[in-house]
Amino acid sequence: MTEKLLTIGYSTLADRLKNLIPPKVDLPHEIFISIQNPGKIEFVLPTNFQFRSVTATEKGVAKSRNIVLSSAETKYLLFADDENTFRGENIKSAISYLEKHPKCDLVLAQAVDTTGALRKAYPKRVKKLTKFNSAKAATYEMIVRVESAKSKGVAFDERFGAGADNYLGDEYIFIADLIDKGGSGVFLPLTIAIHPLVSSGSRWGSDADLRARAEVFQRVFGDTAPLIRIAFYLKNLRKFGGLKNLVKFSIGKF
Repeated sequence: MTEKLLTIGYSTLADRLKNLIPPKVDLPHEIFISIQNPGKIEFVLPTNFQFRSVTATEKGVAKSRNIVLSSAETKYLLFADDENTFRGENIKSAISYLEKHPKCDLVLAQAVDTTGALRKAYPKRVKKLTKFNSAKAATYEMIVRVESAKSKGVAFDERFGAGADNYLGDEYIFIADLIDKGGSGVFLPLTIAIHPLVSSGSRWGSDADLRARAEVFQRVFGDTAPLIRIAFYLKNLRKFGGLKNLVKFSIGKF
């Protein structure tokens, strides 16, 4: 029996479970589904593919992803949600890279929207991940070496991400924590996922957006966060709507 290299780990709500489309990946893999059911509704599990699953009543995508991570029994883990479809050949290429680079703990790849357009501006070549180039990471772009994350004590900060007050940045914090704890990652210009364009990370403009982003930078950079926030704000001035919120954002007070 061929050892399974990869877990594709889904996080979904019970009422969205029906949206999940099983991936076609020509690689020994298993599927794990973390189902959140805070309303304790009745739901039906998929019957058209094999999987393991856990159901919890707590809400918050970071909590769900931590269940996925702790439950993964394979060498590698690709995170997913119920809106994802995947490109199997490129996932296979990313796993091949990890197999050839045992000191690499995480691959960050790229995704397209449902029209086939890249979801954001990505580097054109392989690039080492740092805390200064990983802020736009999406979970479904991430493949992690499971034992490395577990042995380093890296998990998703449950105060961040969809379902939490700080509803974005959980992926970035995960990567930053991995780097801080001696791990390493790379970006590969491989399109592995398809995901609708709108997501929590694409929201801009309101005080809630400003506050959430300010908290993410505080979590990642600590005492130096004000300087990082100023630089980030000025780089994204149009998205922030001008200079009117610069002081609030830089000091993190709203």
